[in-house]
Amino acid sequence: MKKFLRKIIYIFLICFYFLQVEQIQALVPYYFFPTIKNLQKESLSIGKNAYQLLYFGQYEDSLNLAKLAIKINSKDEKLWLILSETQVANKLFKKALTSLNKAQDINPNISEIYFAKGNIYLKISQLQNAKKAFETGIKLEPKNHRAIFQLGNILLMENNYSEAIKLFDKSVEIKPDFWQAINNKGLAYFEKNNINLSIKLFEKAISIENNAEPLLGLASCLRIKDIKLALQLAKKALTKNPNYVNYEYRKEQLWGEKLQSSTEVLLRSKELKEDVILAKSKISGSY
Repeated sequence: MKKFLRKIIYIFLICFYFLQVEQIQALVPYYFFPTIKNLQKESLSIGKNAYQLLYFGQYEDSLNLAKLAIKINSKDEKLWLILSETQVANKLFKKALTSLNKAQDINPNISEIYFAKGNIYLKISQLQNAKKAFETGIKLEPKNHRAIFQLGNILLMENNYSEAIKLFDKSVEIKPDFWQAINNKGLAYFEKNNINLSIKLFEKAISIENNAEPLLGLASCLRIKDIKLALQLAKKALTKNPNYVNYEYRKEQLWGEKLQSSTEVLLRSKELKEDVILAKSKISGSY
């Protein structure tokens, strides 16, 4: 009987112990501590959302999200790149350059960082810095036709037409249907007084993309040789993009002084008077 009572007491004590443990555990709150991997995943997700907002034109919201992503994870160069893009969209160019420097510190072997820097330097008219940035990026990614094209554009702005043409040629070798480079070769050759070659290049660009720029460029080339065709091309160009009626706009597209002069003479033709007035009315207040 004593043995039986002893067993009952033992069982009671054991049950009481485990019951107390469960009660204590029930009172301890449970906390989730995210791992570094989880934080990185979440920051990348936020960064992608910021990029999507940027794509849809929600610039301020995209900037705020990109900042949040960086606060969560400041060691990912991709997030700094995204932040820089949102800063550029909000015209915060100096801050964008700072973000790109952060990305470069993390990983200096990403060509996109230098191409992004080059484009920003172009926006703020720092040509030498832009040139260095593109040259560095091209060393890392020598087949990037757009970066080579941009470097050619810098040389075009410096009136270094021969070297600019070499780079445009290289860009077209990589991407044969890159009409912008073909068009800009036409701009360069016009300033070198090789009008016949400019004509061929503008015609080739038009065969790829029926764009206002090569249309008006070709019209300016044909102003003396074939005024009837020149007028037709000019009318078509101004209909496609009225901005080309404006001298400053053409200058932004890197048109040289010789081509600008020829175009101004063409646009003063009485046959284009109504087209010019209509084009100017469409862009009124832009410049």
